[in-house]
Amino acid sequence: MSRLMSVAMTTDAVIERRKTVTRRKGWWTDKNGRRLLHVGDTLTLCRKVQGRKPGEPIERIAEVEVISIRREPLAAVAGPYAFEKEVLVWTEVIAEGFPGMGPTEFMKRFFLDAQGIDVMDEITRIEWRYLDGGAA
Repeated sequence: MSRLMSVAMTTDAVIERRKTVTRRKGWWTDKNGRRLLHVGDTLTLCRKVQGRKPGEPIERIAEVEVISIRREPLAAVAGPYAFEKEVLVWTEVIAEGFPGMGPTEFMKRFFLDAQGIDVMDEITRIEWRYLDGGAA
């Protein structure tokens, strides 16, 4: 059985198969301490999961297989980087679906301001491959 995951803020990146990583405040263990997700599990990426109006259908966008899952400080999004055409690019932010955005803006917009998470707080990093043969 596949779990549903919202990708509301990165729907276009998922449709274009550019997004291969997400970071979540939770998604590690349930209230009984059992792991929620494991390598090899499948996820159904959806436009919106929670907060739908009564009768509003779930819009499924892609099926993916989890290839990596780990806990790490949010600040790890600033690690590895590369140079492409003499321009510094942040590989983790690109994998999140935000090319052209730096790690500071990414952390501030989606975690620090939106969720009150500190840069050294541990989050769950989930990486996947598309089951329809899209980006890995």
